[in-house]
Amino acid sequence: MAMENAIQKAQEAKLAEKKAPTMAQYIKRMEGEIAKALPSVLTPERFTRITLSALSANPQLQKTTPQSFLGAMMTAAQLGVEPNTPLGQAYLIPYRNKGVLECQFQLGYKGLLDLAYRSGEISIIQAHTVRENDEFEYELGLEPKLTHKPATGDRGAPIAFYAMYRKKDGGYGFEVMSIDDVRAHAKRYSKAYSSGPWQTNFEEMAKKTVLKRVLKYAPLKSDFVRGLSQDETVKTELAADMYEVEDQTDWQQESDYEVDPATGEVKIETEDRDNA
Repeated sequence: MAMENAIQKAQEAKLAEKKAPTMAQYIKRMEGEIAKALPSVLTPERFTRITLSALSANPQLQKTTPQSFLGAMMTAAQLGVEPNTPLGQAYLIPYRNKGVLECQFQLGYKGLLDLAYRSGEISIIQAHTVRENDEFEYELGLEPKLTHKPATGDRGAPIAFYAMYRKKDGGYGFEVMSIDDVRAHAKRYSKAYSSGPWQTNFEEMAKKTVLKRVLKYAPLKSDFVRGLSQDETVKTELAADMYEVEDQTDWQQESDYEVDPATGEVKIETEDRDNA
């Protein structure tokens, strides 16, 4: 009897596998919904080409759920960033979520810069690596100061990262994180730290981390904050505004910032989060 049950389950599993649509079949099936959700500047044909390119660049994405993969692609499309390309604007990360291999959308360092400039409020925004032979000094307080003079010869190993912005109205801010601070932050808040861009492009991700940290205090429009809030999300539905689709990520640790859905403002709740 036990043998018969095992055989039946094996047959049912094979049947379910045969019925499961491939990624390409699922995308074809969802063409109507895709067309409705795409921004006007992107045609369905262009979206399909970008999708196939992302799949070929990382075959592991083929193993993620079609719903989460398409959700990540649509998030990227609506934000106007291309994932998994040398541009470094965004990444599609396969990772285990609630026991299922799903696709997580991650903004890249350059994608974050693009969103900031597109807000129309930023005149300059930068993030840099500080190396052990550089001249670097900063002060906080009523008269904050930041000075960085890169070494002209061997600059040595990275020791810190900083980001700064200046708004068109003259407002400005900066944030500094040591390399140990960045690693601790990534291990605590990023479930994808052990794979993906954190391992292949650490400096770019470190710059993105310190940028996000300084920008959470910047008085920017809610559209920018809404875009920023879609970083490191898993979404399994399509909508004309992917911001409205609920994030399915099973967070073991809370994010270091929270976005108020009514106002789009970043809410800083505890001193611990400020120092994370």
